[in-house]
Amino acid sequence: MHEQAARPHRGTPTEVFGAFLKLGLTSFGGPIAHLGYFRDELVVRRKWIDEAGYADLVALCQFLPGPASSQVGFALGLLRGGPLGALAAWAAFTLPSALLLIAFAMAATTFGGPIGTGLLHGLKVVAVAVVAQAVWGMAKSLTPDRERASIALASVLIVVFAAGAVGQIAAITFGALAGVMLCRNGPVTGFTHFSFRVTRPVGIICLVAFFALLGLLPVLAAVSQNWALFDAFYRSGSLVFGGGHVVLPLLQAEVVAPGWISNDAFLAGYGAAQAVPGPLFTFAAYLGAVMGPAPNGILGAAICLVAIFLPGFLLLIGALPFWDSFRKRPLVLAAMRGANAAVVGILGAALYSPVWTSAVLNSYDFALALTAFILLVVWKAPPWIVVALTAAGGTALHLL
Repeated sequence: MHEQAARPHRGTPTEVFGAFLKLGLTSFGGPIAHLGYFRDELVVRRKWIDEAGYADLVALCQFLPGPASSQVGFALGLLRGGPLGALAAWAAFTLPSALLLIAFAMAATTFGGPIGTGLLHGLKVVAVAVVAQAVWGMAKSLTPDRERASIALASVLIVVFAAGAVGQIAAITFGALAGVMLCRNGPVTGFTHFSFRVTRPVGIICLVAFFALLGLLPVLAAVSQNWALFDAFYRSGSLVFGGGHVVLPLLQAEVVAPGWISNDAFLAGYGAAQAVPGPLFTFAAYLGAVMGPAPNGILGAAICLVAIFLPGFLLLIGALPFWDSFRKRPLVLAAMRGANAAVVGILGAALYSPVWTSAVLNSYDFALALTAFILLVVWKAPPWIVVALTAAGGTALHLL
């Protein structure tokens, strides 16, 4: 990285909070769009980091599990304002959408009659279009050759025959191993150096904490529902490779299968999450608020929100001191190519079940879902407009 980016001017947590609050209120369109907003606001306008450094940072966050756009924002807050700046960036970017989804969760319990039923069904239908768009886009970029397309297909078979979180973990593990064997010939780009003032001891502590929680939380989950909730969302956040939409099948396995929330309420919340700005991971706040067993409401939303973001941030801080040397290893890059291909298969399987099977019940639903998909993919309509139109369409169908 250039000298300016390696030793940036320091700001204050208040400055960081203000910059990211603006982004949290206006950043519609998913993680790729968020990265564009970040570049315009923080690289071009505010000059917190240069172009080469920003590209390196994006590469790191796309390599790690977790919500890439939120990890980039967290790292930029860390770069500008230190640890408090990192927390300010996360809070400001996350809270607007989290609060909107909590409000929706509270209001959803009062919906009734044909209008309310149609509205919720329309939100389930829009989830079909959104997930189909994610599969389409990810398949083009992450499975461009026969080897990775085959890994994605094998991952579909794994999650179909081994349902739940076990099947998803097995699919990602298979993808990484297959990538080492089949995906060693990908392009290698030039690297630049960057420094975030994170020492190696701090990085090691964060990595140890990540793996310790991953092993300890399933034990604590037997103690109380609070720990069980934290464990479910922490584990989901630990396994999200390739984009925020991949969290859908992971969370569905964790919260719908044990009966904590109905599949209909789950998909309605996922549809609503497309209409708000900020990171898709704030869907966790909705789930925590609407959950059947306590803790739910505000406390449940807070537990789920912290739990799903925490592993990605621990991994990010842990990786920063080692990234320059680690990313140059061909086997590591090959494993990630295979793992990313596997998540395309996982999300493709989720497109059928639970998304399609729960939302498309007749030819009218199919027509509505296809319309939403064309608006997103061909017309490039903003997601919040597509959500509003599809929700209105679902309501109209139920009133006919």
